[in-house]
Formats: sequence, C-alpha cells, structure tokens
Amino acid sequence: MTFAEKINLFNRRLDFDRPLPEGIQLMNPFKENPGILQLTKRFYDKFYNDNKPRYLIIGINPGRHGAGLTGIPFTDTIRLEKYCGLKLEKLYSFETSSEFIYKMIEAYGGVKKFYSFYYINAVCPLGFTKTNKSGRNVNYNYYDDEELNKVVYDFIVRSLKQQISFGLKTEVCYCLGTGRNYKFLTGLNREIKLFNNIIPLEHPRFIMQYKRKQLNYYTQKYLELLRQKFEL
Repeated sequence: MTFAEKINLFNRRLDFDRPLPEGIQLMNPFKENPGILQLTKRFYDKFYNDNKPRYLIIGINPGRHGAGLTGIPFTDTIRLEKYCGLKLEKLYSFETSSEFIYKMIEAYGGVKKFYSFYYINAVCPLGFTKTNKSGRNVNYNYYDDEELNKVVYDFIVRSLKQQISFGLKTEVCYCLGTGRNYKFLTGLNREIKLFNNIIPLEHPRFIMQYKRKQLNYYTQKYLELLRQKFEL
C-alpha cells in the first residue's frame, strides 16, 4: 500500500463511540459528510501517492473551520482551492491557523515539496465542540477537560501508533503548541516511547492571534527547525 492508501484507510475507519462528558460533542467529518472522504482521498492521492517516509507535524485536534470541516489538518476551503487545487462544493471556511501553515508551506517551496517530507495530523485526530454560555458551539481541546482527556487517551495512543505504521520517521516529531499540547505529548512519549525527540513550535493560532506582526519571524523559525534535517 502507498502512504496515501494507508491514510485513506485510516480516515475511512476513524471513529470514536465512547460516551463524552456532558456538553461536549464529537466532530467527525468523515462520518458526517460522505463527500469528505472523496475530497481527502483526492488530496492524499495527489500528494502522498508513494512509499516515501515522512516526518510528523502534530497539532491538538481538528477545529470547526479546518480539519473538522475539510478532513485535512490545518486546511480550510480557501487554502484547499488556492494551493492544493481542490474545491469543496457548497462549503466555505476560513481558519487563521490554515493561513499561517500555508504561508509557511509556500516559503518552504510549495505544497508538492512540503508534503513529500511531512505529514500533518493532530494528537487527537477527531475534534470536539462545546456549547458555551451564549448557546454557541465552540472549539474544544482534548486537554481542556480532565474527564475528556481520560476518555480519549486510549484512542489517542491507538491513532498515533496506527499513523506511525504508515511509514513515519520517529527520530523526531514536531509538536504544534509549546504549552499543554507539548506537555501532554512529551508525557505520553515518556510512557510509550513513540519518538526519539519532540520539537515544540508555537501553535499557528497563537501566532496569528497574538504575534501577527512577527509573522515572518515565526515562518523563518518553522523553516529553520524543519529544514535542519535536509539538504535543500
């Protein structure tokens, strides 16, 4: 099987059926929208149709306007069409994290080159929402609730092991988020030893929300840490 075929099979089977804490809802675009599996297959067939090993870049969990909708981590519908040449009919989304990621990918050398070296997903590959005091559904992280963290722990471990089996390199993993995501992942890694080293990077959402004036600095920081593995 190619790298793409392994990802596509993983996505088709991706599900979580354990009861969640009160007020928390699961996002699974692969089950909620049949067209998403077709879309993600086109994406992975386009950029991962080989057996080349890759490094993992890992976020927190999908958000409502990124992978929670498109099924492709850190990719909203704008970037999907503009950079990847794939259009999602009748759906529109904008995610600030996606804006940064694709700015960085362009600086790296473009999507074809970048995705030949890297595979992006999340510690928890399915996302969550929670109803806030105003009655709106908002993004919710796997670590925001201790009970939720416990409920999804085995699912996280199983999903990470499955993805490593695609052909991921394990000498280093890049963690998006220098706080709680990095703390959880390093603690998990001490227990089950998935990666030799985990390198933290500021989360794209943090950069776009609080450090937008330093966008070029963080783009270059990403590139320096990612490129140190390769002769370009």
